[in-house]
Amino acid sequence: MPLADELLGERAVGEFAAVLDGIGERAAAAGARRVVAGLGGLALRERSDALCAALLAGLPGGDGVMRETVGALLADPVFTGWMVWPVTEAVVTRALEDGSAEAFDEALHLLAALTPRLTAEFAIRRLLAADLDRALAVIRPWTEHEDEHVRRLASEGTRPRLPWAIRVPAILRDPRAALPILDALYRDPSEYVRRSVANHVNDISHADPDLAVAIAATWSAAPDPRTPRVVKHALRTAVKRGHPPALALLGFTADPPVTVTTPRLSAPDIPIGGALDFAFEITNTGDAPAHLVIDYIVHYRKSSGRTAPKVFKLTTRTLSSGERLTLTRRHPLKPLSTRPLHPGPHSLQLQVNGTPHPPTPFTLTP
Repeated sequence: MPLADELLGERAVGEFAAVLDGIGERAAAAGARRVVAGLGGLALRERSDALCAALLAGLPGGDGVMRETVGALLADPVFTGWMVWPVTEAVVTRALEDGSAEAFDEALHLLAALTPRLTAEFAIRRLLAADLDRALAVIRPWTEHEDEHVRRLASEGTRPRLPWAIRVPAILRDPRAALPILDALYRDPSEYVRRSVANHVNDISHADPDLAVAIAATWSAAPDPRTPRVVKHALRTAVKRGHPPALALLGFTADPPVTVTTPRLSAPDIPIGGALDFAFEITNTGDAPAHLVIDYIVHYRKSSGRTAPKVFKLTTRTLSSGERLTLTRRHPLKPLSTRPLHPGPHSLQLQVNGTPHPPTPFTLTP
């Protein structure tokens, strides 16, 4: 992920201010330039919020102001990328301050116009949280929009667990609310849109894997040539968790007739920043071909001394009767901002069609 300075740094903010100057919004442009001095240490969302506040402070109130401003901004091709985010947030803030149904609907239409320049998936969440039914009434027809970015916004903006975004309690309580959108888009001609649909169903699977499988099964009964890929991506988390109905829908049995050797490690002690090399064999002991989804689990040591599992994708294979497969993998053990590493006992475990096999211990050293 690029750094905040690369996305909304001094250069991007300066370009945003120049665009505002170009449409005659001098006060808003001056406010954006004042934000530059305080960018240091701010995360990306904080930078967007600061620019949104500067924009709102510099724009006059009144009917039609935001519509005219957005129209003028969109007329400038320089207005694109991350400078669009604070504008989408400003559109929503003004609409919610107004409080009228007309302002609410217009804000949604403005977000649809803005989303091709970056995305409006974060800002739209506040409208969904404010009035889900009214928002969905406007959003559902977007599934037939000529622009793939607008169609994607319908799916991506309504995801239950959209990264970086606020949660929408009503969608978390009932993810079926957005199902008409997904049903309309799972066969969309754009992979960009279909991938969003799959990610949406994967979000659902975290809390309700049975519902995710039911959705995928309905689509599998009325597929186009790309539907199997959508379904596979939609059920990836359910498969990693060994959910039997998800495995069955994708053609995997929950307990295939295979033998799995204990992983052979390159070394019992691995330094932080190094890599864990391992190898193992799987043999099909059954009389028929075995369709296998093979994952591995690293049990990471936490600061408390407990361990927490993380499942990693390895491969999908079909073994004929009696066939033996040897697999190797190198797993990096470098600290991440989302996953710090702690020295001490860890373990590696193989998982075949959702069934875990005995773990192999190793030690992570400083």
